[in-house]
Amino acid sequence: MLEVQHLTKRFGTMTAVADESFTVRPGEIMGLIGQNGAGKTTTFRMILNFLRPDSGSVSWQGHPLTAADYNQLGYLPEERGLYPKMRVADQIQYFAELRGMSGKAVRAALPEWLDRFQVKGKPSDQVKSLSKGNQQKVQLIAALIHQPRLVILDEPFTGLDPVNASVLEAGIKRLRDDGAAIIYSSHNMSNVEALSDHLIMLKDGAVVLAGTVPEIRHSFGRTKLFLESALTEAQVQEFAGVQSVQRDGARLVVTLSDPAAGEAIFAAATAKGYIPEFSQQPPTLDEIFRLKVEAGHA
Repeated sequence: MLEVQHLTKRFGTMTAVADESFTVRPGEIMGLIGQNGAGKTTTFRMILNFLRPDSGSVSWQGHPLTAADYNQLGYLPEERGLYPKMRVADQIQYFAELRGMSGKAVRAALPEWLDRFQVKGKPSDQVKSLSKGNQQKVQLIAALIHQPRLVILDEPFTGLDPVNASVLEAGIKRLRDDGAAIIYSSHNMSNVEALSDHLIMLKDGAVVLAGTVPEIRHSFGRTKLFLESALTEAQVQEFAGVQSVQRDGARLVVTLSDPAAGEAIFAAATAKGYIPEFSQQPPTLDEIFRLKVEAGHA
Protein backbone atom coordinates (compact mmCIF):
# COMPACT_ATOMS: atom_id res chain seq x y z
CA MET A 1 0.00 0.00 0.00
CA LEU A 2 1.27 3.46 -0.95
CA GLU A 3 0.63 6.12 1.68
CA VAL A 4 1.27 9.79 1.05
CA GLN A 5 0.87 11.89 4.18
CA HIS A 6 0.80 15.71 4.27
CA LEU A 7 3.32 16.24 1.46
CA THR A 8 4.40 19.83 0.92
CA LYS A 9 6.96 21.09 -1.57
CA ARG A 10 8.00 24.69 -2.20
CA PHE A 11 10.27 26.18 -4.84
CA GLY A 12 11.27 29.57 -3.47
CA THR A 13 8.07 31.49 -2.81
CA MET A 14 5.93 29.12 -4.91
CA THR A 15 4.16 26.21 -3.24
CA ALA A 16 4.04 23.38 -5.77
CA VAL A 17 2.27 20.87 -3.48
CA ALA A 18 0.48 21.77 -0.25
CA ASP A 19 -0.42 19.27 2.50
CA GLU A 20 -1.30 16.45 0.08
CA SER A 21 -2.48 13.08 1.44
CA PHE A 22 -3.84 9.94 -0.22
CA THR A 23 -3.62 6.14 -0.14
CA VAL A 24 -3.40 3.65 -3.03
CA ARG A 25 -3.96 -0.01 -2.12
CA PRO A 26 -2.91 -3.11 -4.07
CA GLY A 27 -5.41 -3.85 -6.83
CA GLU A 28 -6.50 -0.21 -6.99
CA ILE A 29 -6.15 2.56 -9.58
CA MET A 30 -5.98 6.20 -8.51
CA GLY A 31 -6.30 9.03 -11.00
CA LEU A 32 -4.43 12.25 -10.29
CA ILE A 33 -5.92 15.17 -12.21
CA GLY A 34 -5.34 18.90 -12.44
CA GLN A 35 -4.38 21.55 -14.97
CA ASN A 36 -0.78 22.03 -16.07
CA GLY A 37 1.32 23.19 -13.10
CA ALA A 38 -1.13 21.86 -10.51
CA GLY A 39 1.52 19.67 -8.85
CA LYS A 40 0.99 16.23 -10.40
CA THR A 41 4.51 15.61 -11.67
CA THR A 42 6.01 17.12 -8.50
CA THR A 43 3.95 14.59 -6.52
CA PHE A 44 5.30 11.72 -8.60
CA ARG A 45 8.87 12.95 -8.22
CA MET A 46 8.53 13.08 -4.44
CA ILE A 47 7.15 9.52 -4.35
CA LEU A 48 10.12 8.44 -6.46
CA ASN A 49 12.55 10.38 -4.23
CA PHE A 50 13.70 12.51 -7.17
CA LEU A 51 12.62 15.47 -5.03
CA ARG A 52 12.63 15.70 -1.25
CA PRO A 53 9.47 17.15 0.29
CA ASP A 54 9.75 20.09 2.65
CA SER A 55 7.40 18.20 4.96
CA GLY A 56 5.29 15.07 4.96
CA SER A 57 6.11 11.45 4.19
CA VAL A 58 5.80 8.69 1.59
CA SER A 59 5.64 5.02 2.61
CA TRP A 60 5.20 1.71 0.79
CA GLN A 61 3.91 -1.31 2.69
CA GLY A 62 4.28 0.63 5.93
CA HIS A 63 7.89 1.84 5.55
CA PRO A 64 9.87 4.40 3.51
CA LEU A 65 10.74 3.07 0.07
CA THR A 66 14.08 1.23 -0.01
CA ALA A 67 16.35 0.41 -2.94
CA ALA A 68 14.75 -3.05 -3.07
CA ASP A 69 11.27 -1.48 -3.16
CA TYR A 70 12.23 0.61 -6.19
CA ASN A 71 12.87 -2.63 -8.09
CA GLN A 72 9.16 -3.38 -7.55
CA LEU A 73 8.19 -0.02 -9.04
CA GLY A 74 7.31 0.81 -12.63
CA TYR A 75 7.49 4.43 -13.78
CA LEU A 76 6.49 6.02 -17.07
CA PRO A 77 7.60 9.68 -17.10
CA GLU A 78 5.76 12.38 -18.99
CA GLU A 79 8.97 13.17 -20.89
CA ARG A 80 9.68 10.08 -22.99
CA GLY A 81 13.26 8.78 -22.94
CA LEU A 82 14.14 6.05 -25.42
CA TYR A 83 17.40 5.41 -27.27
CA PRO A 84 16.32 5.81 -30.91
CA LYS A 85 19.09 3.69 -32.47
CA MET A 86 18.65 0.72 -30.11
CA ARG A 87 16.60 -2.27 -31.15
CA VAL A 88 13.21 -2.64 -29.45
CA ALA A 89 14.24 -5.87 -27.68
CA ASP A 90 17.54 -4.43 -26.48
CA GLN A 91 15.83 -1.28 -25.22
CA ILE A 92 13.30 -3.20 -23.15
CA GLN A 93 15.89 -5.67 -21.87
CA TYR A 94 18.19 -2.84 -20.76
CA PHE A 95 15.55 -1.19 -18.58
CA ALA A 96 14.25 -4.51 -17.24
CA GLU A 97 17.73 -5.60 -16.17
CA LEU A 98 18.11 -2.33 -14.26
CA ARG A 99 15.12 -3.55 -12.21
CA GLY A 100 16.74 -6.91 -11.50
CA MET A 101 15.11 -9.01 -14.24
CA SER A 102 17.36 -11.46 -16.07
CA GLY A 103 17.94 -11.15 -19.79
CA LYS A 104 16.63 -14.67 -20.31
CA ALA A 105 13.38 -13.84 -18.51
CA VAL A 106 12.95 -10.64 -20.54
CA ARG A 107 13.40 -12.46 -23.86
CA ALA A 108 10.91 -15.13 -22.81
CA ALA A 109 8.27 -12.60 -21.75
CA LEU A 110 8.76 -10.03 -24.52
CA PRO A 111 6.59 -11.59 -27.29
CA GLU A 112 3.54 -11.73 -24.99
CA TRP A 113 4.02 -8.09 -23.94
CA LEU A 114 4.43 -6.87 -27.51
CA ASP A 115 1.24 -8.71 -28.39
CA ARG A 116 -0.62 -7.44 -25.31
CA PHE A 117 0.01 -3.81 -26.30
CA GLN A 118 -0.29 -4.52 -30.03
CA VAL A 119 3.08 -3.00 -30.90
CA LYS A 120 3.44 -2.58 -34.67
CA GLY A 121 7.08 -3.51 -35.15
CA LYS A 122 9.53 -6.37 -34.65
CA PRO A 123 11.84 -6.84 -31.65
CA SER A 124 14.77 -6.38 -34.03
CA ASP A 125 13.53 -2.99 -35.32
CA GLN A 126 15.29 0.17 -34.23
CA VAL A 127 13.12 2.28 -31.93
CA LYS A 128 13.34 5.27 -34.31
CA SER A 129 11.62 3.27 -37.08
CA LEU A 130 8.41 2.97 -35.02
CA SER A 131 5.59 5.50 -34.94
CA LYS A 132 5.37 7.78 -31.92
CA GLY A 133 2.45 5.79 -30.54
CA ASN A 134 4.35 2.52 -30.82
CA GLN A 135 7.46 4.07 -29.29
CA GLN A 136 5.29 5.07 -26.36
CA LYS A 137 4.04 1.51 -26.00
CA VAL A 138 7.63 0.22 -26.06
CA GLN A 139 8.54 2.57 -23.21
CA LEU A 140 5.45 1.45 -21.32
CA ILE A 141 6.46 -2.20 -21.71
CA ALA A 142 9.95 -1.30 -20.47
CA ALA A 143 8.33 0.18 -17.36
CA LEU A 144 6.07 -2.82 -16.71
CA ILE A 145 7.69 -6.03 -17.95
CA HIS A 146 9.34 -6.71 -14.57
CA GLN A 147 5.81 -6.97 -13.06
CA PRO A 148 6.00 -4.04 -10.62
CA ARG A 149 3.75 -3.92 -7.57
CA LEU A 150 3.60 -0.11 -7.63
CA VAL A 151 3.03 1.62 -10.98
CA ILE A 152 3.28 5.37 -11.62
CA LEU A 153 2.20 6.61 -15.06
CA ASP A 154 2.57 10.30 -15.89
CA GLU A 155 0.24 11.20 -18.79
CA PRO A 156 0.39 7.71 -20.38
CA PHE A 157 -2.34 8.47 -22.95
CA THR A 158 -0.61 11.48 -24.53
CA GLY A 159 -0.41 11.07 -28.30
CA LEU A 160 -2.41 7.83 -28.47
CA ASP A 161 -5.34 7.47 -30.85
CA PRO A 162 -8.63 6.10 -29.43
CA VAL A 163 -7.83 2.50 -30.45
CA ASN A 164 -4.41 2.51 -28.81
CA ALA A 165 -5.81 4.33 -25.77
CA SER A 166 -8.28 1.44 -25.35
CA VAL A 167 -5.41 -1.05 -25.59
CA LEU A 168 -3.57 0.87 -22.87
CA GLU A 169 -6.69 1.02 -20.68
CA ALA A 170 -7.03 -2.76 -20.93
CA GLY A 171 -3.35 -3.19 -20.03
CA ILE A 172 -3.67 -0.96 -16.96
CA LYS A 173 -6.78 -2.82 -15.78
CA ARG A 174 -4.94 -6.12 -16.15
CA LEU A 175 -2.13 -4.82 -13.93
CA ARG A 176 -4.74 -3.81 -11.35
CA ASP A 177 -6.38 -7.23 -11.51
CA ASP A 178 -2.94 -8.78 -10.93
CA GLY A 179 -2.72 -6.82 -7.67
CA ALA A 180 -0.59 -3.78 -8.58
CA ALA A 181 -1.22 -0.42 -6.93
CA ILE A 182 -1.46 2.11 -9.76
CA ILE A 183 -1.41 5.90 -9.79
CA TYR A 184 -1.58 7.83 -13.04
CA SER A 185 -2.29 11.31 -14.36
CA SER A 186 -4.31 12.30 -17.40
CA HIS A 187 -6.00 15.34 -18.94
CA ASN A 188 -8.56 13.09 -20.63
CA MET A 189 -11.52 12.86 -18.26
CA SER A 190 -13.01 9.97 -20.24
CA ASN A 191 -9.92 7.88 -19.46
CA VAL A 192 -10.05 8.96 -15.82
CA GLU A 193 -13.73 8.08 -15.49
CA ALA A 194 -13.26 4.68 -17.14
CA LEU A 195 -10.17 3.65 -15.16
CA SER A 196 -10.11 5.23 -11.73
CA ASP A 197 -11.30 3.44 -8.61
CA HIS A 198 -10.85 6.83 -6.96
CA LEU A 199 -9.19 10.11 -7.81
CA ILE A 200 -7.89 13.35 -6.41
CA MET A 201 -7.73 16.71 -8.14
CA LEU A 202 -5.00 19.24 -7.46
CA LYS A 203 -5.32 22.97 -8.00
CA ASP A 204 -2.32 25.19 -7.28
CA GLY A 205 -0.80 22.27 -5.37
CA ALA A 206 -3.77 21.71 -3.04
CA VAL A 207 -6.28 18.85 -3.08
CA VAL A 208 -9.67 20.27 -4.11
CA LEU A 209 -11.51 17.01 -4.91
CA ALA A 210 -11.14 13.47 -3.57
CA GLY A 211 -13.26 10.33 -3.78
CA THR A 212 -14.68 7.87 -6.28
CA VAL A 213 -15.98 9.24 -9.57
CA PRO A 214 -19.66 8.60 -8.62
CA GLU A 215 -19.14 10.21 -5.19
CA ILE A 216 -17.58 13.31 -6.72
CA ARG A 217 -20.20 13.64 -9.47
CA HIS A 218 -23.17 13.19 -7.14
CA SER A 219 -21.74 15.68 -4.63
CA PHE A 220 -22.46 18.39 -7.22
CA GLY A 221 -26.14 17.40 -7.47
CA ARG A 222 -28.20 16.40 -10.49
CA THR A 223 -27.83 19.73 -12.25
CA LYS A 224 -27.81 18.51 -15.86
CA LEU A 225 -31.13 17.69 -17.51
CA PHE A 226 -31.73 16.20 -20.97
CA LEU A 227 -35.27 16.73 -22.24
CA GLU A 228 -37.12 15.82 -25.41
CA SER A 229 -40.73 16.97 -25.22
CA ALA A 230 -43.16 19.58 -26.56
CA LEU A 231 -41.74 22.24 -24.22
CA THR A 232 -39.81 25.02 -25.96
CA GLU A 233 -36.53 26.53 -24.88
CA ALA A 234 -38.33 29.69 -23.75
CA GLN A 235 -40.84 27.73 -21.68
CA VAL A 236 -38.15 25.73 -19.89
CA GLN A 237 -36.10 28.87 -19.24
CA GLU A 238 -39.03 30.34 -17.29
CA PHE A 239 -38.89 27.66 -14.57
CA ALA A 240 -37.33 28.73 -11.28
CA GLY A 241 -33.96 27.05 -10.77
CA VAL A 242 -33.05 26.92 -14.48
CA GLN A 243 -29.65 28.43 -15.24
CA SER A 244 -29.43 27.89 -19.00
CA VAL A 245 -31.08 26.01 -21.86
CA GLN A 246 -29.41 24.86 -25.07
CA ARG A 247 -30.81 22.91 -27.99
CA ASP A 248 -28.99 19.75 -29.08
CA GLY A 249 -30.87 18.43 -32.09
CA ALA A 250 -34.32 17.28 -31.00
CA ARG A 251 -33.59 17.60 -27.29
CA LEU A 252 -32.88 20.38 -24.82
CA VAL A 253 -29.84 20.38 -22.56
CA VAL A 254 -30.76 22.21 -19.37
CA THR A 255 -28.34 23.36 -16.67
CA LEU A 256 -30.01 23.77 -13.29
CA SER A 257 -28.96 26.04 -10.45
CA ASP A 258 -31.37 24.05 -8.24
CA PRO A 259 -31.75 20.29 -8.90
CA ALA A 260 -35.25 20.42 -7.37
CA ALA A 261 -36.42 22.27 -10.50
CA GLY A 262 -36.34 18.96 -12.35
CA GLU A 263 -39.55 17.80 -10.67
CA ALA A 264 -41.58 20.78 -11.94
CA ILE A 265 -40.11 20.49 -15.43
CA PHE A 266 -40.91 16.76 -15.52
CA ALA A 267 -44.52 17.41 -14.46
CA ALA A 268 -45.00 20.01 -17.18
CA ALA A 269 -43.29 17.96 -19.86
CA THR A 270 -45.37 14.84 -19.13
CA ALA A 271 -48.69 16.61 -18.57
CA LYS A 272 -50.02 15.16 -21.83
CA GLY A 273 -48.42 11.75 -21.45
CA TYR A 274 -45.37 10.08 -22.97
CA ILE A 275 -42.19 12.00 -23.85
CA PRO A 276 -39.15 10.50 -25.65
CA GLU A 277 -36.54 11.60 -23.09
CA PHE A 278 -36.16 12.95 -19.58
CA SER A 279 -32.82 12.34 -17.85
CA GLN A 280 -31.52 14.30 -14.87
CA GLN A 281 -27.87 13.63 -14.08
CA PRO A 282 -24.95 15.06 -12.14
CA PRO A 283 -22.38 17.02 -14.19
CA THR A 284 -19.76 15.00 -16.02
CA LEU A 285 -16.25 14.74 -14.64
CA ASP A 286 -15.04 16.97 -17.47
CA GLU A 287 -17.57 19.65 -16.51
CA ILE A 288 -16.57 19.40 -12.84
CA PHE A 289 -12.89 19.67 -13.80
CA ARG A 290 -13.56 22.85 -15.79
CA LEU A 291 -15.69 24.26 -12.97
CA LYS A 292 -12.96 23.73 -10.37
CA VAL A 293 -10.21 25.05 -12.65
CA GLU A 294 -12.18 28.18 -13.50
CA ALA A 295 -13.25 28.88 -9.90
CA GLY A 296 -11.58 32.06 -8.76
CA HIS A 297 -10.66 33.08 -12.32
CA ALA A 298 -13.95 34.72 -13.28
